[in-house]
Amino acid sequence: MSEAKEDVQLHGPLYDMRALGFEAGQVVTVTGAGSGIGKATALAAATSGLGVAAWDINGDAAQITADEIAGLGGKALAITVDVADPEGVARAWDASLALGECPYLVNNAGPPSNDEAPFLTNLERALGSVELVTSQWLARVGDRADSLVNLASVAGNFQGGGKTIQAFYPAAKTGITGYTRYLASKYDGKPRANAVAPGMTLTPRTVPFMQNPAIAENARSIPVGRPGYPEELAAAILFLLSPAASYINGVLLPVDGGWVVA
Repeated sequence: MSEAKEDVQLHGPLYDMRALGFEAGQVVTVTGAGSGIGKATALAAATSGLGVAAWDINGDAAQITADEIAGLGGKALAITVDVADPEGVARAWDASLALGECPYLVNNAGPPSNDEAPFLTNLERALGSVELVTSQWLARVGDRADSLVNLASVAGNFQGGGKTIQAFYPAAKTGITGYTRYLASKYDGKPRANAVAPGMTLTPRTVPFMQNPAIAENARSIPVGRPGYPEELAAAILFLLSPAASYINGVLLPVDGGWVVA
């Protein structure tokens, strides 16, 4: 899929997150931090005072994110990793934990919804990778794990997804929700586990998709009147991740401008 045209507005404001209660010096690992929602989440985490381990399969993109965090006065490390590769994930955790105590995790990485790889291949990449990254994190940080947020979707959880996505995508995103709820109850809230379900969100990956006239028409049914910005998703993710959400556990939060209730 081609990148979004430069004249398309992809970003909203990046809010200051310092009031959410994170401790200075702690680290969050964000997968898929090279673009879109993952990048916005990494930047938002930096405004909260967290150090950021920015994971991405595209190392150059991860480095750009880390450089932007440094420009904000934050601490970040770019890590090139395929989150479906167990050995690569292990190396990525070694690097991340060298950055500092890492009680927070955001599982954002995954294949695009229209990826045409075989169903089980993409299910492993989209769902299995979340379990892989999380299980290695838990094994390493133990009871110091505080909170994680997984990226699900409105597709599968609230609607079928229509004719423009592949079958693995709603299946995987529903599975991510189930896995999140499992974690929330399995570990008695240590860590807390929550998920966010983005609706239509403007990213380099999705803008060409949204230029389809049928999708553009569908977007007009969103009650707030537009697709979301990555920074709006990031604000929700950072809140759920943070100490400010200390009594929220096992939730799937749609962040979609009211699309699923329209």
